[in-house]
Amino acid sequence: MLDARLLLLEATGLSHEELISNENFVPDALKTARFDEFVDRRLCHEPVHRIIGKKEFFGLMFEIPPVVLEPRADTEILVETVLRWVDARPIKSHPLRIVEIGTGSGAIILALLHELPNATGIATDISVDALNVARGNAINLDIKSRISFLEGDYFSPIAEKFDLIVSNPPYIARGEIETLAPEVRNFDPMIALDGGPDGLDAYRVLLAESANWLNDDGIVVFEIGHDQGKAVGLLAHDHGWKKIKIIKDYGDNDRVFTAMR
Repeated sequence: MLDARLLLLEATGLSHEELISNENFVPDALKTARFDEFVDRRLCHEPVHRIIGKKEFFGLMFEIPPVVLEPRADTEILVETVLRWVDARPIKSHPLRIVEIGTGSGAIILALLHELPNATGIATDISVDALNVARGNAINLDIKSRISFLEGDYFSPIAEKFDLIVSNPPYIARGEIETLAPEVRNFDPMIALDGGPDGLDAYRVLLAESANWLNDDGIVVFEIGHDQGKAVGLLAHDHGWKKIKIIKDYGDNDRVFTAMR
């Protein structure tokens, strides 16, 4: 029912309030055809927000064309985790510097910059198309002046240290991708899902390299898979990370990893 309502609003251009207050509204033939097309796409498992082309994340609206991962509500826990760390952080003489590795739509770092008006950041991605999406979202949210977008794999394009390194890397084990819901496996970009044979490939790189780009009092905050807390924690320990924490999501699943040097 909610899916149908969202698709109807998109097809007709009405707001929720306008639809409620106009019980006798009858869409014209063009709007009806557009709604029928949307319904057909949804019946083929295309997610509603893929059809609409935008998704709300942390109270902000993001454009999400097919080249980027659709932001999920569970990822908001990563943003909340960072904000709690910032609140507890002693006042520093320099503004907070943030880098997001593999930014996709830019949802994480742009939500953080929106909440932290004195912070600045860099977003990296190996996909030029994804960077263009993130850049457009930064413009739409009036955050463009506080962020730069760099093309490259992991840390290859950056040349400075940061107070905060965030990432939501691909973490699905390759053999499990076919078991995902069709809304995910058929419509999220594979590059954003495939975490290698055991789902941990990205964490091996991030945990090996992040220390080179982190200020002494900085922190890394990564999203992880629902059962990866122990494995990622062991990897972090092997690479000399301290103060390792695993934060659960609202379903009591592993969701966010944090560590310091």
